[in-house]
Amino acid sequence: MSLLTNKLSKIIHFSWNNNLNRVILPLAADSLQVRNYAARKGTRERKRKAKVQKVEVPKVGFIPHNLKNRDKILAARPIKKFDDSWKRDPIDDVFAMKYYKWIVYPFAEAIKCHRQTHHPTMYNMPNAPLNVTIELNMQGEKKTRFIDNFKRIAAVPHPFDHGEDRAIIAFAKNPESIKEAKDAGASLAGGVDLIKQIQNGQVHLNDFQYSIAHPDILPELVVLRGIMKRKFPNAKNDTLTPLVGKVVSQFVNGISYQALKDEYEKDFGQIEATLGTLDMDEKHLEENFAALINDVNTQKPKRAGGFINRCILWSPPSRETLKIDHEQYLTATSEPKKEEKNQEDAQKEDDEEEEVKEGVVTL
Repeated sequence: MSLLTNKLSKIIHFSWNNNLNRVILPLAADSLQVRNYAARKGTRERKRKAKVQKVEVPKVGFIPHNLKNRDKILAARPIKKFDDSWKRDPIDDVFAMKYYKWIVYPFAEAIKCHRQTHHPTMYNMPNAPLNVTIELNMQGEKKTRFIDNFKRIAAVPHPFDHGEDRAIIAFAKNPESIKEAKDAGASLAGGVDLIKQIQNGQVHLNDFQYSIAHPDILPELVVLRGIMKRKFPNAKNDTLTPLVGKVVSQFVNGISYQALKDEYEKDFGQIEATLGTLDMDEKHLEENFAALINDVNTQKPKRAGGFINRCILWSPPSRETLKIDHEQYLTATSEPKKEEKNQEDAQKEDDEEEEVKEGVVTL
């Protein structure tokens, strides 16, 4: 008994704290038995997995093909937006173009350069087509909005053989407007009788690319809206107008162009159009270019900054491209004129008020 009490006295300790008896029973090292038993199969692995926090993968909806791996694609492909404003101006006649700014040629000089390359002693194509590439800033009024692709026909003062067969149908009640449309080059023109022929199936609208109408026949033309769909005349694209003959001539002889937005760089757009042939007069080509540039500029969004970034002239089969200054051909829009008129009117009103006040004082 004495041996047992001695051992218990060593391992049992009593402490008195706040009138509470706490019994602490630390086990002596010599009284512990250590045994190594193997855990069940998979226990350690299951506990290790439980400690690892689960990473929730966010669910991603449908991603268009042109937005998948967009960053990698943009890093691999060359950037189409060209800016050499940070480069130096060339000081010699011979220089490495990648280290200096592009030379801006006058329009007449650019035509002469292309005519030299197409001389009979070189390409032997004096009547080759003269093309222009127009680069656009497709950003809309907001930074996250961009202009949609658009297609138009620009009227040119000097028609040329564009190589397209444009079939046009015109609608009007007035016989004079019908005659003007036919004289301007419309494939078919008529009034209410023509609408009935289309309804009866005698005339098929699929045979015509464009349809132009006078506003006076619009009530009768509404019955064909379901058949014509996108070909239905609209004032927004100049196909619903009282000047039927003028618009028909524009659609027959004008420059057809389409602005296409880049698939990845949404703020970059491009237009490729033909201005004429190299054997045309230089002034005629220049006037066609001015008409095209101003027609493109009508689609500019209501925001600060320019819409047309760069214009390049080129003529196949030559690979030579010449940059020209397009800003000198842009005509002033009507909006600044209205603001000037409003300012002038406000100034006149202020002057009148001052004269009235002076008159009252003198009286």
